[in-house]
Amino acid sequence: MAALERDGRFAGAPIDLADGYVHLSTEAQLTETVDKHFAGQKDLHVVAVDVAAHGQAVKWEPSRGGQLFPHLYAPMLLETAIAYGPLTRDADGKVRLPVAG
Repeated sequence: MAALERDGRFAGAPIDLADGYVHLSTEAQLTETVDKHFAGQKDLHVVAVDVAAHGQAVKWEPSRGGQLFPHLYAPMLLETAIAYGPLTRDADGKVRLPVAG
């Protein structure tokens, strides 16, 4: 999150850099993604991104169970962030999307 705010862009986490794209999830995929890939990690943040603003840099590709996931083949730009903040969950354990101010 600090890099996104400081630099206005985020090139990705180590797994993103290794795979060559920033892994994104839809709202419906988010909780499963966090639970599978970030279990037990603290200080996580969620960014709601306007994927359309990234144009053709976003490719919808099959992944887990054949679901289509948005993959961003460019740095994520702060100007395309609709909202961002610390990861929180509702009473059922579902990850909440951040609320824009």
